[in-house]
Amino acid sequence: MRYVLAVAETANFTRAAERCHVVQSALSHQVARLEQELGARLFERTSRRVRLTIAGEAFLPAARQALEAAERARAEVAAATGEVRGRLTVGSIPTVTAVDLPVVLRDYRRRYPRVRISLRAGSSERLVEQVREGGLDAAFLGVPPGFRPQGVRDRELAHGRHVAVVDPGHPLAQEHKVDLRQLVDEVFVDFADESAARAQSDEAFAAAGLRREVAFEVSGVELMARMIRQGLGIALLPAAFAAELHGLRSVPVTDGPMRVERLVWSRFTPSPAASAFLALLDAGTSSPGA
Repeated sequence: MRYVLAVAETANFTRAAERCHVVQSALSHQVARLEQELGARLFERTSRRVRLTIAGEAFLPAARQALEAAERARAEVAAATGEVRGRLTVGSIPTVTAVDLPVVLRDYRRRYPRVRISLRAGSSERLVEQVREGGLDAAFLGVPPGFRPQGVRDRELAHGRHVAVVDPGHPLAQEHKVDLRQLVDEVFVDFADESAARAQSDEAFAAAGLRREVAFEVSGVELMARMIRQGLGIALLPAAFAAELHGLRSVPVTDGPMRVERLVWSRFTPSPAASAFLALLDAGTSSPGA
């Protein structure tokens, strides 16, 4: 099953064999034996590509679940003997500031060297969905104050107000503070429409009875910062994160949007690796989300 997953993910028998640290002939032989046992071909093979058949598409989810269950079982046995092992997959928005995530992951790895750690970036909405579906053990979100993630456990880590982020040559860079009315005629660089990161700013302007122009939508903070440095627009970002952006000026916004950073994790019993991570963050006793 591991070989089938590797072939499906790489769409190539040679790369799958390299990933699994076996020779290609051995991998191909084992996949063929499994197909014979199942009575169906899992892959269509041509000289140019490898792709899943309908039977292969049906087999893949169950194979993943079986392998995850086997890995969980091994981890539980190890935990019973005092050793934490297995896999930990964490998700995070790019602008998390409530915790120093690299330091947290470093400390975790030092304590539990047998755990394989993965980090996935994404929007808050998508991260909640992945935690709920079991694809992530825990995730760090940045959401408006009224946002409560559904179907997961969660707790608030921090909250704070956004600042206006501008190029040092921008006229606003000399201001000690501004309000939303002073910003409404500016061109903005922001995240995708209807995302939680964008909603914080949109809702603040709407509450003030103002409409602003978002000319540039981006998916990452690095591109946003580069566009601000080129004078293409300004942005509203959490103050703690904005302070880390080199070469840009942060201006307090008296009625700016608020952002809440939340930690979310599964409502079900966490794996030993996830339990150890939550314990490191002191998150084991929080109540379920609505």
